[in-house]
Amino acid sequence: MKTDIEIARECRLAEIDEVARKIDIPTDRLEYYGKNIAKVPESLIDEEKVKKSNLILVTAITPTKAGIGKTTVSIGLALGLNKIGKKAVVALREPSLGPCFGLKGGAAGGGYAQVLPMEKINLHFTGDFHAITSAHNMISALLDNYIYQHREEGFALKEVLWKRVLDVNDRNLRFVVTGLGAKTDGTVQESGFDITPASEIMAILCLAKDRDDLRRRVENILLGITTDGRPFTVKDMGVGGAITVLLMDAIHPNLVQTTEQTPAFVHGGPFANIAHGCSSILSTKLAMTFGDYVVTEAGFGADLGAEKFFDIKCRKAGLQPKLTVIVATTQGLKMHGGVSLDNIKLPNEQGLKDGLKNLDRHIHNMQSYGQTVVVAFNRYATDTDEELDIVRRHCEELGVGFAINNAFLEGGEGAVELAKVVCEQIDSRPSQPLQLCYDDQDDIKTKVEKVCTKIYGAASVSYAKAAEKMLQRIKSLGLEHYPVCIAKTQYSFSADPGLYGTPSGFSIRIRDFVINRGAEMIVAIAGDILRMPGLPRSPQAERIDIVNGQIEGLS
Repeated sequence: MKTDIEIARECRLAEIDEVARKIDIPTDRLEYYGKNIAKVPESLIDEEKVKKSNLILVTAITPTKAGIGKTTVSIGLALGLNKIGKKAVVALREPSLGPCFGLKGGAAGGGYAQVLPMEKINLHFTGDFHAITSAHNMISALLDNYIYQHREEGFALKEVLWKRVLDVNDRNLRFVVTGLGAKTDGTVQESGFDITPASEIMAILCLAKDRDDLRRRVENILLGITTDGRPFTVKDMGVGGAITVLLMDAIHPNLVQTTEQTPAFVHGGPFANIAHGCSSILSTKLAMTFGDYVVTEAGFGADLGAEKFFDIKCRKAGLQPKLTVIVATTQGLKMHGGVSLDNIKLPNEQGLKDGLKNLDRHIHNMQSYGQTVVVAFNRYATDTDEELDIVRRHCEELGVGFAINNAFLEGGEGAVELAKVVCEQIDSRPSQPLQLCYDDQDDIKTKVEKVCTKIYGAASVSYAKAAEKMLQRIKSLGLEHYPVCIAKTQYSFSADPGLYGTPSGFSIRIRDFVINRGAEMIVAIAGDILRMPGLPRSPQAERIDIVNGQIEGLS
């Protein structure tokens, strides 16, 4: 089969005006980035139309390191819905350069279910990631300068809480010391880098309601604690306007198209293992304004992305998804059924059956939120009909919708079955009010423990001294009403990435908390998860090149 990038090059790209007109976006309001990309102003959001649109979340079982194909299914479902006559739009996150040049090689879908132009989307796109990186690091520079310029007046921070970011996987930057050299070179202090998708600026951009809300949130960012115990914020430096200026274009959602010219909004890119894992509220609401059916995805497995989609994004935006699709593969199920990673591509019906417990927990979790669930089986060439029948029968016994997705190979035609099942389930089952995992008034420990026990299956939660200290600070600052965003490995329900399947009875240790006062959430760091990934032994960068004037190695 042709590579993703070969398929992408062969697709006819419609001019973005044509794509916009398909869903009645006024073309005179577009801001163009070439012929095939445009930004759409958030002022076009119509809340009444948002209420009438059918929002569909695509999530997955606990993934393998190769993934489950969730983005491909999301795009494919939108293609399939259009094939059966629905006005459908897909709303996705933007890829990060870190994984693109590290392990994945891209994140724009796959095969005949991609968003295009994939090279631009996977690389610099419209500059949103660069704007977020620049805004974050501008705050870092302004903070260091403020400390330096006001030190003789007795100003000092006993604790600096703001780090730097870079959209590159670079383990050497996790812990650094800045300000070395002469006194004129700054104040010596420990610091470090997170990857840009973990930046609070990224979360703020994705959760902001409009430009005014963006500025309010930026000004509320907690940078540190003064020597007399007061919180020190961006507003205290008087630079909220300057940071908002750096983000004034990035806040507008990006409109592109799929391999079949279906409109697609691609905006924002927080990871779900270290951040909240959802595209921007603004892009989702724009898609719902102009689409009768909107397909969106949340990162990694449903224990991470879907939980945060409901408990953070939907809680804050008032969104009410009509249905959740859980993506599964034979390889993922067999891995969770105890089959070695070297053999998960081989037929193994018992391993597959044992792995269904992982799928079952995710189904139960999504149903606990009041969601109707459909299982989308992402088919690979190595799958047998017998294996597919096992999963189909299992879903029928559970009373859960099931469909095979072949969009990777067949585009929209390969997702028609899935589209029909989704529509049938939406039409036949009344939408249930969203049942969130915890209440706003719960304290932070209670929120963390409800997620860990109800969603992950943990028996208990313990807290390191640093975490206990931060809990006291959160309480003293009056921030316990914020939702929690648990940073945890994506490869297990537990905090141990090697504990596959459906573990129970385990304990999760919270190492620390990060206060995102601007994003209005508390990040809990579980286990050994890192907010700055490293590169693998053989990074994808070794295979990315320009050959005869064309980019190779992206997928």
